[in-house]
Amino acid sequence: MKRLFTSESVTEGHPDKVADQMCDALLDAIIEKDPAARVACEATVKTGLVLITGEISTQCYVEMPRIVRNTLRRIGYTRAKYGFDADTCAVLTAIEEQSPDIALGVDRSLEAKEGQIGDEEMFGAGDQGMVFGYACDETPTLMPMPIYLAHQLSRRLAWVRHERILPFLRPDGKTQVTIEYEGDQPKRVDAVVVSAQHRADVGLSTIREGVMEEVVRAVIPAQLLDDDTRYFINPTGRFVVGGPQGDAGLSGRKIIVDTYGGYARHGGGSFSGKDPSKVDRSGTYFARYVAKNVVGAGLAKRCELQVAYIIGVANPVSLMVETFGTGVIGEEELSAILMDTFDFRPSGIIQHLGLRRPIYESVACYGHFGRDDLDLPWEQLDKVEILREKAGLS
Repeated sequence: MKRLFTSESVTEGHPDKVADQMCDALLDAIIEKDPAARVACEATVKTGLVLITGEISTQCYVEMPRIVRNTLRRIGYTRAKYGFDADTCAVLTAIEEQSPDIALGVDRSLEAKEGQIGDEEMFGAGDQGMVFGYACDETPTLMPMPIYLAHQLSRRLAWVRHERILPFLRPDGKTQVTIEYEGDQPKRVDAVVVSAQHRADVGLSTIREGVMEEVVRAVIPAQLLDDDTRYFINPTGRFVVGGPQGDAGLSGRKIIVDTYGGYARHGGGSFSGKDPSKVDRSGTYFARYVAKNVVGAGLAKRCELQVAYIIGVANPVSLMVETFGTGVIGEEELSAILMDTFDFRPSGIIQHLGLRRPIYESVACYGHFGRDDLDLPWEQLDKVEILREKAGLS
């Protein structure tokens, strides 16, 4: 049976992604000086204004306006005619310390208070909630093909702007890819959408020709394109006003872009601006790590993991494994193997993945998973042989 599935991505200059990058730049600056800091910050941006809000508990000091302006400058918002100017915008902050009621559960877990575990395992989850991880064998990075290609297009769109290969481009942009599947196998690209902010004096034909040649054809493998593939490059005909001038930006609003493009389920929590004690972030990263190792070990062609946490409790309250009929062993057996192999407690996750270090701004745009341009700890396939041995496949 043929079916179509579509995923989107956005560039670093998209207003929501501008906000995400500010939050993670602040997190990196703080956690570099104070690895034990508690950070939960949000950002909103609109023409000439940046507002940073949230709860931060730390022993260090960072100059927030400078970090915000440096982030805007790196993205490319350096002139008012681009819709935002890093040097002249206002930067406002509304920051308080983390609630002591929340800290009670995070500093010392319920299990530690009851004497069930030792002090080295004392951390509790920073909030309640469920997180999902996913992997499949459609691409080299074990990501679904629609979001994988959409991110590749967005990264390339930003690269040709920074390298001035297409000097008329501006920071804002969006991409979208529709894949035609036969059963569970991706067969071809059905549609490609690229909306790129541009200089006002450049004609549409120049934009479309440049983007087609330097972005679309440079990214999407030729064997996935055919005479019936549809292309929509700046379909409105004009995209001059963009970025925070064209639309308000808010952190945490691109959670589907950040994960699997809608191909897998999402727990609902956002990532950017949150330190790893928040399982919204660390738990989701770990669930991806586990699912990727399951697929990498050949135990399933597709694997989705749900892990649920309770605030102040170290051990997850539930673990669900779904292999969509592609598993080589039963899901109950696989679940037992995963619980025996991986430590799903927040303290174990943080220690195993080394999450108390400044690695977050680099993933605030173009996806947190399947990044072949970064060496991320949750993307490592280091448990493959162990899983195969426990499943009786070695």
